[in-house]
Amino acid sequence: MTLDQVKDGLKNYDGPEMNIMEVCGSHTGAIAKNGIPGMLSKKIHLLSGPGCPVCVTPSSYVDKLLELAKDPKNCIVTFGDLIRVPGSTPKNLSSVRGEGARVEMVYSPMDTFDLAAKDPDTNFIFAAVGFETTTPVYALLVDEIVRNNIKNIQLLTAIKTMPEVIDYLMESGAPIDGFIAPGHVSVVTGVHVYEPIAEKFSIPFGVAGFKGPELLAAIYGIVMSYGKGVVKNFYPSVVKPDGNPEARALIDKYFEKYDASWRGMGAVKGSGKILKPKYSYLDAGSRGLDKDHKANPACCCDKVLMGKMRPYECPLYSRVCTPMNPQGACMVSTEGSCFSYLANHRTDG
Repeated sequence: MTLDQVKDGLKNYDGPEMNIMEVCGSHTGAIAKNGIPGMLSKKIHLLSGPGCPVCVTPSSYVDKLLELAKDPKNCIVTFGDLIRVPGSTPKNLSSVRGEGARVEMVYSPMDTFDLAAKDPDTNFIFAAVGFETTTPVYALLVDEIVRNNIKNIQLLTAIKTMPEVIDYLMESGAPIDGFIAPGHVSVVTGVHVYEPIAEKFSIPFGVAGFKGPELLAAIYGIVMSYGKGVVKNFYPSVVKPDGNPEARALIDKYFEKYDASWRGMGAVKGSGKILKPKYSYLDAGSRGLDKDHKANPACCCDKVLMGKMRPYECPLYSRVCTPMNPQGACMVSTEGSCFSYLANHRTDG
């Protein structure tokens, strides 16, 4: 089937109304940048899900980072998009850095080794937030620490896994008829992990890449499979059926399943990874961070993440809450639904 035929099929679709959720923040951005909402029939609605790592991190995790940052013997090491995420108060890593706390932004967790080697008297705590995509890198970080007996690096983890939260969304009554499965996550997990959920709820999954034609092909495949519990791989050049067993083996060496807390959703059974007890000396206090208090009670980030509200339906959106003054995590990261909708002037749905 040609791209023009796919476009024509999606534009003129006149079957049952469908809500299709992308659970990857990068997909949310790519969908907007490629103008895909405007290419679809009015009966096809796209929803953004819990696919932005910092967006789903509970406020108690940020509070813990802020607490650790107050100790002059510690330095927090993090990716840039976590620096402005508020905890249970408007304070964030950026504001406490302005008060004298040590916070280092890096592009790779491996940069922590250089920092630690140059300053052996400081304890460097890496903020390990993410999904299956980044977990292998965290496992490599731990592997290096263990093999080289490095004494001044720890991790504070908020690592999530996708299949369990997708199942949770469906069990919670989220209005979803199909999923655009995350491409980068699927490189590690493979496509088979979605099959039990597809069969359980009779909904289709389409593993997608990030180019416009790849996303359109996945959406078309999902639409044509309405009501069927199938998983289709539209990213075969990168995603293999069984994913990356070597990466998963390294993860399993150091991490175990954990009932992770998701922002606005609470604890989701088995939906996270945490350091095994054997390596607890490398953990800066990740267990039990399950409380989630909004810095601004009117923020609707939780409803947006669950597909129960579109970003522009939040009363704070673009008024009180903007990328320069974010009231919730969904407006901080470029992968966040609210940020992406505002930056691309989206009003579809």
